[in-house]
Amino acid sequence: MAKMKAIRKLGARAGMEVVDTDLPRIGPHDLLVRVRATSVCGTDLHIYKWDAWAQSRLKPPLTIGHECCGEVVEVGASVQGFKQGDYISAESHIPCGHCFQCRTGLQHICSNLSILGVDVNGCFADYVSIPAACAWQNDPSLPVEIGSILEPMGNAVYATLIEDVAGRSVAVFGCGPTGLFSCGVARAAGASLVIGIDLNPGRMELARKMGADHVIAGNDPELLDKIARLTGGLGIDVVLEMSGAPAAVKTGFRILTKGGRYTAFGLPSGPIELDFANDIIFKGARVLGINGREMFTTWYKMMGLLKSGRLKPDPVVTHKFRLEEFDKAFAAMQSNEVPCGKVVLLP
Repeated sequence: MAKMKAIRKLGARAGMEVVDTDLPRIGPHDLLVRVRATSVCGTDLHIYKWDAWAQSRLKPPLTIGHECCGEVVEVGASVQGFKQGDYISAESHIPCGHCFQCRTGLQHICSNLSILGVDVNGCFADYVSIPAACAWQNDPSLPVEIGSILEPMGNAVYATLIEDVAGRSVAVFGCGPTGLFSCGVARAAGASLVIGIDLNPGRMELARKMGADHVIAGNDPELLDKIARLTGGLGIDVVLEMSGAPAAVKTGFRILTKGGRYTAFGLPSGPIELDFANDIIFKGARVLGINGREMFTTWYKMMGLLKSGRLKPDPVVTHKFRLEEFDKAFAAMQSNEVPCGKVVLLP
């Protein structure tokens, strides 16, 4: 059987390995895709480090990676709408198609959800098998670096545009890749004021490049006063919490205006205590949890923003490595010396 190169978690330990393994076999509803570019997510770093979450979630051996684009080289017998040569990006959430959520338009939070590169073999490889239902067809002119980051950028589009932001003030807590994309989406969608909040000066500068009008250090003792001055004392209309840091979560509620919208995307490492009455009830706050992307409403919005030219995600792609240089990729993600946005691997 034909072989390919893949990055696999072979056992219950830190690190990963480049191995030669069999090409995936596809089923009647699948596509075999030659990977042209794949990007690295914080989830992959958890798996690489083999932390408590990874130990509780993964069952090695497994090929890692869930953000990718590539060329269709084989089409399952029952697949319609795709052909050899199509250029696609992968939606990493694999829904069952028959649970209550799937049957009511909520496939992205399917009750039986599987995730590429977490529950099934992923895309840190020369080839990957994905269900045709999880493939998004790209324009051939889309650079592969951008094609590989559509999945995480979709998180930002969904989180930012779940409600309208035109003419509204937006504060983004956490300027990691998804937060950076959110700054760009808010700016592209007509927000009146975009503020990026982070602790890393390099990422704060990237937030400026992505359209933030102001950046503020998360530990700035004058943060609340600065927000008040920028909003005329009203507070922020839309808070996008992308970090999961307890201090950021609480500060986000403090700066939210009455009747404002609080979008929760960042994952805390444990429970967080809130002043529920004052932060939510008496403020009339709308708190919206975000998981993944709407299939495929978010993707259509995202492509519309990209085609308009108003959303330009290029500054977020800060590093590129060959697939076999994955150790360098994970080192870059953990370094404080050079600002790191999205890291792209090229097979």
